[in-house]
Amino acid sequence: MENPNFLKNKYNLHNTPEVESAVKRTEARTREELPQDPEERIQNYLNRFTEIIERKEPAKREQGIKAIKKVLHDKFIIKPEEIPENYFTNQQRLAREQGHGDIEISEEMREQLTEVVITDQKNSLDQWIDYLSSDDATYPDWLKYYAFRSILSMGDYDKERKQFSKRSKGTVKPFPDINREALALVLDAIEKKTQKQEINIQTPNEEEKQEFTKLLQGENFSKLYAFAIDKVTPTSESELANVAGEWVKYRQGKDHMPLVKSLQGHGTGWCTAGESTAKTQLANGDFYVYYSLDKDGKSNIPRAAIRMQGDSIAEVRGIGPDQNLDPFIGDIVKTKLANFSDGQAYEKKSADMKLLTDIEKKTQQAKQLTKNELIFLYEINNTIEGFGYERDPRIKELRDQRNPQEDAPIVFACRPEQIAYKQEDINENTKAYIGELFPGIFKSGIEFIYTSFPEGKLEKYNIEIGGKDKDELVEEMKNKNIYISDWAKDLLNNKDFVTSKNSEKIDLIRLTVKDLGFSDYTTTDEIYKKALELGLELCPAEVGPQLRLQNSTKEWTLVAMKQIPDRNGYPDVFSLYWNGDQLVLRSRRAEPSNGWDSGDRFVFRLRKLEA
Repeated sequence: MENPNFLKNKYNLHNTPEVESAVKRTEARTREELPQDPEERIQNYLNRFTEIIERKEPAKREQGIKAIKKVLHDKFIIKPEEIPENYFTNQQRLAREQGHGDIEISEEMREQLTEVVITDQKNSLDQWIDYLSSDDATYPDWLKYYAFRSILSMGDYDKERKQFSKRSKGTVKPFPDINREALALVLDAIEKKTQKQEINIQTPNEEEKQEFTKLLQGENFSKLYAFAIDKVTPTSESELANVAGEWVKYRQGKDHMPLVKSLQGHGTGWCTAGESTAKTQLANGDFYVYYSLDKDGKSNIPRAAIRMQGDSIAEVRGIGPDQNLDPFIGDIVKTKLANFSDGQAYEKKSADMKLLTDIEKKTQQAKQLTKNELIFLYEINNTIEGFGYERDPRIKELRDQRNPQEDAPIVFACRPEQIAYKQEDINENTKAYIGELFPGIFKSGIEFIYTSFPEGKLEKYNIEIGGKDKDELVEEMKNKNIYISDWAKDLLNNKDFVTSKNSEKIDLIRLTVKDLGFSDYTTTDEIYKKALELGLELCPAEVGPQLRLQNSTKEWTLVAMKQIPDRNGYPDVFSLYWNGDQLVLRSRRAEPSNGWDSGDRFVFRLRKLEA
């Protein structure tokens, strides 16, 4: 249900330049004049954002959201010249208090500190953009606008005063953290207030309920959000250690309120604590919650949730940081997941979280990590996967406490002198190379090649191609539930797509634009040319579907190949993708002059070594 009238009354939004600009764009596109009605003009403004986040083509949606982020970054992220001098003075004071003595803030250090401030602000703002544009945020667009506009003027949360500071232009603080449960409580209440519905907030006493009701009249998001965060308190660690309890199944299509009431007040951070979100989620599938025993011996403490989308597991959430499982509940969830047909996919996540917790405990106790633990922590063989929306923050925290140069010889099972960091340091005993790529590097016979350690690992794949025609490949992908986009079908059906009659094993290598030595907006031609100079080759076109069949990577990956025209005649290449539910074979426009970001990944073929 839309309610642009709320934004009209609260912000006088219909008279703002951004709404007027949106009107002019729409009129220019449709060649029809929009009515002067304020609500219609506001809704027209909101529709632009809705159109972007609801785009069916993932690449176009991603491109649109990236454009939104750039505009918001330019407008709301602090500029280097706006950072106040007292920020750098405070860094000197903090360094002294930490035992570093009197340090001088050099120009280089100033630039580094500035970069940290700007990056933290961008990341914290992007978390709001990513969440509010995700499928989980089922709020109407006017509520999303209200929440997002509000956090743009909010500083950090003062736990003692239980309120957010006002955001000034020169603040170096990130934007507020997202507490999905607190957000759901506030937005549900605002929505009910505008619809003149009864508002029932679960609070320990009547005084708090009256306080929230009073705050609600002012519609001040900052105060309402602070109240919700304060009242949504986490369970104590002593209670978390007790995992005895039970699973409760909330059936699809049934009343969502028992689920909502069971979550509110427990600090899960799950947006399911909001009525509208819970109702939407239960409409799409069953919902399982594990409740452990409270102090009275009752199964009341929500610890983990399994949300279904039809017959498939949509997500698993815990109450740890970023909705990862807490350290005690992993075995309970693992046992439950075994009952689901697709539960195996979650077993690795459960195992990863348990091992990461063990490493965290050993680090806290100043114990040495084993070779296998370091290989796991540095993600040498596999990516560490968790159940949260974000990457588990413990990975970075634990790595930051270590010295990669000391750990690398242990990981590679070699002596320190067997690791080369420059081309001229390579000799017959070199086992690993960490540095800038150069022509001939892939013929050197070096076992481990990184552009940086551990982030710059070059992924290698060995797959089999040939022996199957296009129809067989398509049928195989359908049998494996791999989605083939219409644009990928264009490439498969093109006369330029051919497969080898005889099967053969080939070696592939995946690297980023940055690995090749480039920054953002590097053209396709430049990328191909540099790869060929390094001794790599373009892949046969059939590598696209074959790699998708033989590798389950979820990271967006492009196949470096001779472009094939799509239905409009534009040159495309295959790309691998994960849409949240299944593996995908897509295509991506790759004109010679197309620009690519430094993090974009390309798969090339390793040139055969001469006998």
